[in-house]
Amino acid sequence: MRLMAAVLAALSCNVFAAADLYDAVNRLRAGRGACTAAQEPAPLTRQPALERAALGLARGQSLQDSLRESGYRATASRFVSITDAGAGGRAYAALEKKYCGQLLDGALVDIGSYQDARQLWIVMAAPFAPRVSLSPEAAAQRMLELVNRARAEPRSCGDRPFGAVPPLRWSAVLARAALLHAEDMARHSYFSHRGRDGSTPDERVTRIGYRFRATGENIAAGHSMLEDVVAGWIRSPPHCTNLMNPAYTEMGVAYAVELTSELGVYWTQVFGAPR
Repeated sequence: MRLMAAVLAALSCNVFAAADLYDAVNRLRAGRGACTAAQEPAPLTRQPALERAALGLARGQSLQDSLRESGYRATASRFVSITDAGAGGRAYAALEKKYCGQLLDGALVDIGSYQDARQLWIVMAAPFAPRVSLSPEAAAQRMLELVNRARAEPRSCGDRPFGAVPPLRWSAVLARAALLHAEDMARHSYFSHRGRDGSTPDERVTRIGYRFRATGENIAAGHSMLEDVVAGWIRSPPHCTNLMNPAYTEMGVAYAVELTSELGVYWTQVFGAPR
């Protein structure tokens, strides 16, 4: 109780000091007040870019525009606006009474604020930080398991029915072709079966020395979980047809991550049947 009293005393000045505001928000996230959650979210980290975004809100910009101009690329974001928040204690009471849902959002990790004589703006967000939790080797093994599990069951790809088909074996050569295309898409931020150099999937596997009777390619982007990638391919008739094609006997797959790209994570799966 003494600690909370000290915080409230610090907030009773004419305006919130930024450090006091962030401390107060994190205390509410920690359950030290009226805000409670089944699972305590992590403390928010002060982010200067979000302070610039909060200033943009004060100038009448939308949250999306203010984040873009601040240079903060967000995957999730919220803001809180409190009018007549000049007295710190009043602002704290408003946060505690009206905004627990926003403050307790565990998906948010950063915070910034701006305050003038009349109003307080608080912006909370999570940065665009794409990653795949599995190593390339583990991802390859898991992807092969998921694909062969899907091929083991009859299914329809759009209006085309397929019976169960034999499992695929792993091909390091096709995995190399997959990696080169995934890296190119990530590096140059595009999403297409046609390479930036104009190459087709057939041409790319030929280029690395793979002689084939049949070959095909699936691509995906924006997903960090393999299960989501495979599920998306199964839902898409052309990708599902590739996955279920009995003419293919082996496959390779790879992903590439690039923070500056539009979609973050890029996947390429290459199928083949060697001559």
